[in-house]
Amino acid sequence: MKSYIKRNRDWWNAATSIHVKSKLYNLASFKKGKTSLQKIEISELKNVKGKTLLHLMCHFGLDSISWARIGAKVTGVDFSANAINTARKISEENNIAASFICSDIYNLPKVLHKKYDIIFMSYGVLLWLPNLKKWAGVINKFLKKGGTFYIVELHPFTNILSYDFKIFYDYFDRGPYADDSSGTYTNWNSKIKGVTHQWDYTISDVINVLIEEKLKIEFVHEFPFTMYEQFPGLMKKNKNGQYVFKNKNIQIPLLFSLKAKK
Repeated sequence: MKSYIKRNRDWWNAATSIHVKSKLYNLASFKKGKTSLQKIEISELKNVKGKTLLHLMCHFGLDSISWARIGAKVTGVDFSANAINTARKISEENNIAASFICSDIYNLPKVLHKKYDIIFMSYGVLLWLPNLKKWAGVINKFLKKGGTFYIVELHPFTNILSYDFKIFYDYFDRGPYADDSSGTYTNWNSKIKGVTHQWDYTISDVINVLIEEKLKIEFVHEFPFTMYEQFPGLMKKNKNGQYVFKNKNIQIPLLFSLKAKK
């Protein structure tokens, strides 16, 4: 398992420099004040002003800093040193107070000893977790009584589909899967190569591990759009900046969101 995480970390360290320069993240607009947050999480998580917020698997911190801009007291966590160093630099350059910790999510209890009003995760995180039950335990550990856990994520249904939209994988096979494809979700033609290891989970897996930790599920929502070109060549941006299928007859769940209380 440690070798899987190391390979994944190496890939994310390399990917960070590509993502920082990408159109998808649009760092130039972000520095001018544009939020990196999507309408889904803003509307569903609502008021964060004055609240402590732990952003797990924050990558290079744009969402963390965006929450801080609207008044949250933010701590971002990621296992990539390159990503965390970049997040700290962006935070300092923009004079926005946010803390960042470089840690694997499972090792976080060894280095962080606070509890938070909100724990937030978003877009493409669960597939990097080898142990979902342990993940739910980490959520519970760092959440205050009465606190909120919120995640918006790629819908597990899409895990059965290949990039060219063919049924290829088993929905109930948790993995791990080895992926040696080139490119990243910001640019499928980018020159990055390396083996990563990923895991799949069902919607019920996610819900049940949180219930086992005594968290109360407030809602689960599903959406027919996503935030990047998940299926290259088959998708387009709509007027809201969301990616949908060019073929309007294809209506499948692409994202889901979940909110739970402790």
